[in-house]
Amino acid sequence: MTEPTPAPAPPPSRGAPQAQGPAGRWIAAGAVLLAVLSAGAVVYAWNAQQRVKGLEQQLVRRQADSSEQAAGAQLLAKQAQDEARESAAKLALLEVRVAEVSLQRTQLEELIQSLSRSRDENQLADIEAAIRVALQQAAITGSAEPLLLALRQADERLARQSQPRLEGVRRALTQDMERVRAAGVVDLSALLIRLDEVIRMVDELPLLATAERRTPAVRPMPAASAAGPAAEAAAAAASAPASAPAGSWAELRQFVATGWSAFAGRVWAEARSLIRVTPIDQPEAMLVAPEQAYFLRENLKLRLLNARLALLSRQFDTAQADLRDAQAALERWFDRGNRRVASALELVRQVSRQARQVSVPRPDATLAAIAAVSAGR
Repeated sequence: MTEPTPAPAPPPSRGAPQAQGPAGRWIAAGAVLLAVLSAGAVVYAWNAQQRVKGLEQQLVRRQADSSEQAAGAQLLAKQAQDEARESAAKLALLEVRVAEVSLQRTQLEELIQSLSRSRDENQLADIEAAIRVALQQAAITGSAEPLLLALRQADERLARQSQPRLEGVRRALTQDMERVRAAGVVDLSALLIRLDEVIRMVDELPLLATAERRTPAVRPMPAASAAGPAAEAAAAAASAPASAPAGSWAELRQFVATGWSAFAGRVWAEARSLIRVTPIDQPEAMLVAPEQAYFLRENLKLRLLNARLALLSRQFDTAQADLRDAQAALERWFDRGNRRVASALELVRQVSRQARQVSVPRPDATLAAIAAVSAGR
């Protein structure tokens, strides 16, 4: 269907443009203004769009940064937790160390307090400890020398101090030293040395059955007498002149008689050395066979060794019994006239007299005086 063609407009009149001129200008100006505003709106919209894109990009970047920071924060939080655990463990260890230090400090304070005692109290404690140790040594060794030495040293120390409050302790020390000296404790070392000497001499002691030969002392004779009367007579005859008077024969006979007397004396001395008469109280001592002499000596040694062991173990009754048996054996089987046998008998008697039970007195007066001074501090 075709549209109807519009009818041509009538030609404008000559006075129309003049009437519509100002209105057209205003319309043109409005159109220009509208175009400018539209352009400005388009520019503003483009700028806004660009800003939105920039904000979106910045938001994406910030979101990425926030993610990275969150991951870092988680890592830091984990590290902080680990450090917190380590700190807690170190804190517990430090608390233990502090407790130990506190305990050590307490012990140190106690030690300082114990060391802060006066010099006199420390000296008294040292003296008491030394006396007790010396008393134990005296009880073990059976000798009073350790106790006497400790008491003497204590007295010397107190004498150097010269304290009036310690004079009572010094008096007690003097009393105890006098008591220990008066006790007369057995000197075991000297007794053991004597027994060892007797044991060593046993093999050299002569028995009655095998007595040693006694060699008599022979006086020296002149050379002429020793040569014999015949030599003397020959010498006298050679020296006499041929015309000798009759008195020379008397001198010759006297000289021969003198030589004969000397010769007879020497013969008698030799005969006496072969025979010796000895009184024997017990005849069975002469009946000891040579092979039994060895066992007799060994039995005597065993007796002496048993006495030595008994002395070392403080069994003085047993030692006295063994010493009596040893003394009886020496007197019965050995030659008491011999010097060595007499010396051995004397040593055994000395040991028997000195081997007796004597206890070392305790220094109770000194210990009581020290306790009294320490209590009255």
